[in-house]
Amino acid sequence: MQNEIQKLTESIGTVIVGKEPVIRCVVAGLLCSGHILIEDVPGVGKTQLAAALSRSIGGSFNRIQLTPDIMPSDITGFSMVNQNTFELEYRPGAAMCNFLLADEINRASPKVQSALLEVMEEHQISIDGVTHKLPQPFMVLATQNPVETYGTYHLPEAQMDRFFMRVSMGYPTEDEEMQILSRTEHHNPLDNIKEAVLHPEDILRLQAEAAKVYVSDPVKRYILQIVAATRTHDALTLGASPRGSIALYKAAKAGAYLAGRDYVLPDDVREMAESVLAHRLILSPKGKSVFGDARAVLEEVIGKVPVPMEAEKQ
Repeated sequence: MQNEIQKLTESIGTVIVGKEPVIRCVVAGLLCSGHILIEDVPGVGKTQLAAALSRSIGGSFNRIQLTPDIMPSDITGFSMVNQNTFELEYRPGAAMCNFLLADEINRASPKVQSALLEVMEEHQISIDGVTHKLPQPFMVLATQNPVETYGTYHLPEAQMDRFFMRVSMGYPTEDEEMQILSRTEHHNPLDNIKEAVLHPEDILRLQAEAAKVYVSDPVKRYILQIVAATRTHDALTLGASPRGSIALYKAAKAGAYLAGRDYVLPDDVREMAESVLAHRLILSPKGKSVFGDARAVLEEVIGKVPVPMEAEKQ
């Protein structure tokens, strides 16, 4: 298992320079069948990260550039009459794949965003009374520019809540950017991935193994106490939902699995908490003035919740 995970992260690392925590979160999301929202300014490698993941695994990959004129049928597909048989035939949309890169999701209209998120939730598409199952594994990696940029539609809270994790690439350091310049001098860094290191059936097996990771009752209560504290904090008008509790529970199991353990420690919970919970929180006016963003509030919450002592595998 560790050898396979290492091959995957190293393959992605041939394209993405110096973003090991981000890569780890994306792989954890993959192990949990979760969808990832990559939020950052343009040009820091969001699209490259998604493409590197799909190339490393070898499943089918589609990319759709979301703009205000994109229609829901571009995501889900549509039925049209076959001129030879005069019967309706389904023409797949962009979502009919293993890995879908939804580039700049917040530039699409709310109707298109809703169509995409329905596909994410159900893992199927229903057109004209016929249900079409998506291939497995299925994962959406959506990129989003900050909502303050021109021409964007803010994702509603209910839609943000459906993303398993939100990660941010951030600017590279000077040394990292030197490596980026060297890698892009003669070719596209994606060309560094010559062949897939894993296949879809390998991912399904790894997902099943990660789901078996043991979580003790004290650690489960630790997760619930962190989530409950977000619901009562006076800097927040909206805390994490039960979906957030479930996501943090699964992410902690994936984190332990990536570390080579078959049981979860509180450290696994803390490691994944920001990526899983921060985008589900809404700041109050006081929170905006005192903390600035939800990550700072979450950091304070985690610091105040007592860490369970008995967290080893029983």
